[in-house]
Order: sequence, then C-alpha cells, then structure tokens
Amino acid sequence: MKLNEIIEKLSLKVLTNLEDKDITGVYISDMLSDVMSKAGAGNIWVTIQSHKNIIAAANLIDIAAIIISQGTDIPEETIELANRYNVVLLGSDDSTFVLGGKLYQIGIA
Repeated sequence: MKLNEIIEKLSLKVLTNLEDKDITGVYISDMLSDVMSKAGAGNIWVTIQSHKNIIAAANLIDIAAIIISQGTDIPEETIELANRYNVVLLGSDDSTFVLGGKLYQIGIA
C-alpha cells in the first residue's frame, strides 16, 4: 500500500515534506534501540517520541514514515531535521493502540 493512501484513510496530519512511498509494514515502539534493531526498511513507525533523535533512527534503517501519536507536540527542530533528511513525519490525535488497530484494519501489519 502507498503512504498517501494510508494518510487519507487514517486522516493523518502531514507535518513535513511528503514523498509517496510503498509501505512494507508497521513497527510500534517508543524505544529507539528497539526500533533500530527490529524495524524494517519501508515500515511505518508509530511512537509518542518527538525529539530529534527519532529522525536519526528512522534515517538509519530507512523508515518510510513516522506517525507521532496522541497529539504529541513536535518541536520545530525535529520537523526541520526530518525535512533535511527526507523523513516523513505524520501526526495523529489517536493513541498508539488505536492507530495500531486502524493500520491492521486497512491491511498494514
């Protein structure tokens, strides 16, 4: 499934420059070390973390997009870094649990 299709189906907020990408799966975690060792290239990463280190982790393993859940405020520094490294940041007011369920319902697992 394409990222733009997921954004539309889940009514996600696009916070950075957007590049439509093929999505290979979902990884849900708030621990950067866990994401760096277990998430796969092309995954959507769902987290409540919003500090700039998430961009480095996503860039390291070629995450397709990061969805920041629970309406978490995202520092401008994080958004600027994401744009610099072509990491797509998305926002949602839904909890991480609800987002996981919605992603599963539309066939992303």
